[in-house]
Amino acid sequence: MDSSVKKDRPVILVTNDDGITAPGLHALVDAVKDLGEIIVVAPDSPQSGMGHAITINQPLRLDKVEVYGTHLWYQCSGTPVDCVKIAIDKILHRKPDLCVSGVNHGSNSSINVIYSGTMSAAMEGAIEGIPSVGFSLLDYALDADFSASKVVARTVAKNILASGLPSGSLLNVNIPKLQLSELKGMKVCRQAMAKWREEFDERMDPNKRKYYWLTGKFINHDKGEDTDEWALANGYVSVVPVQYDFTAHHAIPFLNTMSYELEKLD
Repeated sequence: MDSSVKKDRPVILVTNDDGITAPGLHALVDAVKDLGEIIVVAPDSPQSGMGHAITINQPLRLDKVEVYGTHLWYQCSGTPVDCVKIAIDKILHRKPDLCVSGVNHGSNSSINVIYSGTMSAAMEGAIEGIPSVGFSLLDYALDADFSASKVVARTVAKNILASGLPSGSLLNVNIPKLQLSELKGMKVCRQAMAKWREEFDERMDPNKRKYYWLTGKFINHDKGEDTDEWALANGYVSVVPVQYDFTAHHAIPFLNTMSYELEKLD
């Protein structure tokens, strides 16, 4: 472990997908800075939508940077998942006591969790056996107000440090674009059944070559009042437990009704 990290306090790894300079990352550090020893390892540039990508065909760069305070800040040339992996192996040399990711600029509710670099960083932490959580604010503006997000993040982080999380799980926490006084509370939810209706806008560059720009509309097909989308639309912070075991356990009995006798090919 880095020699400047004390061993008698919880070690908290902070990361994100919006990059080392993102205001949401700095807000998250502010929220948890007195709960333990803080190590920040974040991408050196925005990595939104990277999902669980890792870098395998090019070298990674890892540089200590001066940001503010006495915390250790590092920027990595790789993906959010790379940041978690390299932090554990090359900086901490052990698992931290908590991994927090965010605060993301924009929603990671519902199906967005699949594409999210913020959540994939937290998921990598969970895969390593670290209690982990991703935070997202429903505001894409660079000057977004993270004051309520900091209170939410601190509350969740304190609870996890005190009680842990069930094995194989992590938390996806989304925060409405509201002032703290306007929040109705926090609600444990399920992920809504919603998806993007995607379109590729066809355009022409100055050289008369076609290119495509991904656009789309988010469609929520789920009318349940126990979902993250309902909670967010009604002024609640949504807290969704997710897992990295992708097995569709409910499909196993159906698949076992099929024949799996292998036929010889002519």
